Amino acid sequence: MDDQTRIELEAAAFRTLRAHLMEKRTDVQNIDLMNLAGFCRNCLSRWYMEAAQERGIDMDKEEAREIFYGMPYDQWKSQHQSEASDAQQEAFSKAFKENVNEK
Repeated sequence: MDDQTRIELEAAAFRTLRAHLMEKRTDVQNIDLMNLAGFCRNCLSRWYMEAAQERGIDMDKEEAREIFYGMPYDQWKSQHQSEASDAQQEAFSKAFKENVNEK
């Protein structure tokens, strides 16, 4: 497989993952994704931002989130996110430390 085809397939897979999380499974909470998989929608938007910055594109966290979520993040939270339980928050603290390297 040539590099261009690989890149196109990877991009298609990313778009499908994004659509799945944003359109089909809005019920799945970010905190549950992070606790179970070690990443969430915010991680995906951060990785998008980091890829843009590596290519010299000026993008901040809020811009990346709006691109990924298709709306301002606060709007997404108000429409789709519920309050996390104490158990979820405790598990999140551990998952965040294990999986996220903030820059």
